[in-house]
Amino acid sequence: MKILLANKFYYRRGGDCIYTMDLEKLLELHGHEVAVFSMDYTENTESPWKKYFPSNMSRLKAFTRPFGDAEVKTKFSQLLYDFKPDVVHLNNIHTQLSPVIAEIAHHKGIRVVWTLHDSKLVCPCYTCQRDGKWCEECFTNKTAVIKHRCMPGSFPGAIIGFLEQKKWNKERLEACTDLFLPPSHFMADVCIKGGYSKEKFKVLCNFIDVNKVQNPSFEKGDYYCYLGRVTSVKGIKTLCKAAAQLPFKLVVIGGGDLENELQNTYSANSNIEFIGQKDWNEFRPILEGAKFMVLPAEWSENNPLTVIESQSLGTPVLGAKIGGIPELIEEGVSGMTFESGNVEDLKVKIELMWNASFDYKAIAANAVNRYSSEAYYGQLMKYYKGE
Repeated sequence: MKILLANKFYYRRGGDCIYTMDLEKLLELHGHEVAVFSMDYTENTESPWKKYFPSNMSRLKAFTRPFGDAEVKTKFSQLLYDFKPDVVHLNNIHTQLSPVIAEIAHHKGIRVVWTLHDSKLVCPCYTCQRDGKWCEECFTNKTAVIKHRCMPGSFPGAIIGFLEQKKWNKERLEACTDLFLPPSHFMADVCIKGGYSKEKFKVLCNFIDVNKVQNPSFEKGDYYCYLGRVTSVKGIKTLCKAAAQLPFKLVVIGGGDLENELQNTYSANSNIEFIGQKDWNEFRPILEGAKFMVLPAEWSENNPLTVIESQSLGTPVLGAKIGGIPELIEEGVSGMTFESGNVEDLKVKIELMWNASFDYKAIAANAVNRYSSEAYYGQLMKYYKGE
């Protein structure tokens, strides 16, 4: 089978990019021909398909690209003509590529499936959040994004967000997409509540390459850890507030716009260590050796890879009760949950996790079985074929 994968970035930037690149390898491993369509971004991994990538965004393109500009249409159409895919598998494509590529593929009779990494289908700013709280106003009132200026860039950004959702409305996107594949029931429910047809959705949880989590040691150190971007929506400030009041060591793995601020704030606290951005080979032993990993998200995470990676190494997870996170945690077995944004509840649960006994081998075995790339591949093939 010939499969074309589309994602706005082509380097290991975040969950959507990691998923796309890992899926590319998985499909090739099974003998499929795989092409990639992405934006030509400076940090991209080298690709034989680069000549088809539309140029990087500019200030001017920010006003045209979200609606499907000429360069995207031309280069994507040429790629379809040259590669002749059986399936086009979309990922995170809004703004930098735009859903125009779904329409082009659909009009050529190519099957289109779309993995949903966020709630952009129903929320102009991707998150369904406003002022740190859950918001569904745009589900029924499309002008809400202008009223509240939720998009980056304030008023101009809000206008673009409004026009973007007006053009790529649910009727139009449903018409050119054969199947939406949210990785969590949470995301499916959000989109259906936002007006999409339930029949267009199949939940398919993300996968992990079991080869990269083989032979974990299960020897736990005297610390717990955070793994992810050091930004406000990840709840890292809440976690640091809680950690600073406890006698247990927290290792923060990751970089982001709050890294320097938090390092300065907690420089005198020996219980919090910031080690910055690391690649898999660098952070695996740290994650593997942690008593548990904390995901204190304060926005609705969809199907976070960090939970899957942690559990697959036998490391239990303390996760916020928000988005799709609780779907991945069996309370008291593979971890625990706490009220998102609640420092006191988080402190209590950190103490409970620190003193609890977990069967690390069982956590790893169950996670590898649940998130196996081979199981994922088998189900995905059925969806590719329309079964």
